[in-house]
Amino acid sequence: MMYWDKTTIERIRRGYYTAAYFNRTKYILEQEHDETIVTMQIFQRNENSVLCGVDEMVELLRIGTGTWRGNRWMGKRQTLKVTALSDGDIVQSKEPVMHITGPYVYFAHLESLYLGIFARRTMVATNTRRVVEAAKGKPVFFFADRFDDFSNQEGDGYAARIGGAAGVCTQAHASRWNGIPVGTIPHALIAVGGGDTTKATQRFANHIKDVNVVALVDFDNDCVGTALAVARALGKKLWGVRIDTAENITDVSASSPGVNPTLVMRVRQTLNDAGFTHVKILVSGGFTEKKVRMFEREKTPVDGYGVGSALVHGSNDFTADVVKVNGKQQAKAGRMYMANRRMKGIKNFLKEEV
Repeated sequence: MMYWDKTTIERIRRGYYTAAYFNRTKYILEQEHDETIVTMQIFQRNENSVLCGVDEMVELLRIGTGTWRGNRWMGKRQTLKVTALSDGDIVQSKEPVMHITGPYVYFAHLESLYLGIFARRTMVATNTRRVVEAAKGKPVFFFADRFDDFSNQEGDGYAARIGGAAGVCTQAHASRWNGIPVGTIPHALIAVGGGDTTKATQRFANHIKDVNVVALVDFDNDCVGTALAVARALGKKLWGVRIDTAENITDVSASSPGVNPTLVMRVRQTLNDAGFTHVKILVSGGFTEKKVRMFEREKTPVDGYGVGSALVHGSNDFTADVVKVNGKQQAKAGRMYMANRRMKGIKNFLKEEV
């Protein structure tokens, strides 16, 4: 697929996003007509990481490998041989995830970009996978749109999907597989309607069709009372309720702040006692892998988790080294070529030029 528009592709080729020393190295090699063949090895240092970014990296090499002759771009992707693992593979510390073999002059300017792609995508995919595993089969929704620059959304949404997220919340998040974003009701819709959660939920049901109706029930800090009121008003139209109590506020039905197992249990019991056993309960607000594990350990009657900032924070840095020159071992001290039988050849460099 196409990841970047023509303006961005030209900037990639011009070294706009590249550290200056890589651009200068490329320039030196071009001036000396040096087409020395190297093998570049890429790895990271975390254990049990969910690799992500391979497909994007392959496209980067396809559109970005080459050189300029005046104002004419000369694509040289056919000079490369690439072997790699796949998006979604579990990788260990220092395990090679990709080998790129070819004239270094043609791809020297891409290192800043592909290391950044791997680092970001793998971090998000790994964070998501760990929360998904903690949820023990219950869906985890990727609600991280507001916690980082919006330009990251397309890649983050794809990485979250690779990590096992059941849904994402923006069109950009879902763009790389033509998915449909999911979401409930924001506090803002309740506020502009005078603070009436039932009215806001009814408005949603009247205008937004073919999606599950989920009421946000913490606006008045009475999740039990609000959930019951909305359920009585909407009946079978109500698919679920979402509890999103702030971490510094204690609901009137709870004894501790934020969204906690006791609060969820009381909402569940109240709905069941009133005959609304069909209404599901989703939770959000400050959830992390640790908090999800705690909820599951206490057998909290939750039907799904909305997780945000915990999925886009952290680090999963990648490193690239030249480990062979003209087919012979040649690397900085402490690094060496390492074969990885799990890696497979990438064969799509012969597609049409961009």
